[in-house]
Amino acid sequence: MDMHLSELDQHFTLPKTRKVGADRPIAWLKMGLADLLQHPGPSLTYGGIITAVGWLLLSLVDQHGHFFATLITGFLLLSPLAAAGIYELTSEREEGRETSFMQSLHDAGKNLSQVAFLGVILGMVAIAWERVSAILFALLYGGQVPAGMPLIEAFTGEYLNFTLVWGAAGFLLACFVFAFTAVSIPMLADREVDSVTAMMTSLRAVAENISTMAIWAALIVILTAIGFATYLVGLIVIFPLLGHATWYAYKEMVE
Repeated sequence: MDMHLSELDQHFTLPKTRKVGADRPIAWLKMGLADLLQHPGPSLTYGGIITAVGWLLLSLVDQHGHFFATLITGFLLLSPLAAAGIYELTSEREEGRETSFMQSLHDAGKNLSQVAFLGVILGMVAIAWERVSAILFALLYGGQVPAGMPLIEAFTGEYLNFTLVWGAAGFLLACFVFAFTAVSIPMLADREVDSVTAMMTSLRAVAENISTMAIWAALIVILTAIGFATYLVGLIVIFPLLGHATWYAYKEMVE
């Protein structure tokens, strides 16, 4: 469905966005893979760092199901910010230059204040989601948080109602966050713009490409699920792959 957001022009000076075909997400992944193979060392370093952080979080929640929703959601919300350096790798390659991991980190900080501001917003979303999750746990677990219960038991069987309600609420939150961040983070890495402008641009790009972005979001979910299914080992490759691909999504949809 085509959505018109001309009202945004009354409040924000936004760059023009383009409509792209529904086949583009696969192309973005192919181009992202080419970039990953072009400079595997720096790219996989980012993947390794994200995987290590994920392992740390999983070790904290392994026997505490009531913390799982909070920490893992926070991880998924904030980890895309770590891809700012990956965007620099791709940007440099587009301009015919190669760069190192440390240089990409340095370059990613050129608009650090606005990236940090977006991080604060996402952090507040994560905190709000933690409160919602805590309320759902209290209501659906009968007021008793099952500390020490293995994760698989905490989300199945008699607690399946919680999983369904929590999943539905999480899906709505994910759609909201995706709409505002789909291209905003690479835009902040690429241009000297403020985070609000970047988020509004992302909202417009998603709204003008509903079907394409739905496919793109589904691919992100599938690949991330594969990463978690491999106990995060797959994220070593999947995280930088998605980072490089997201850069191309941004460049195609935002003039």
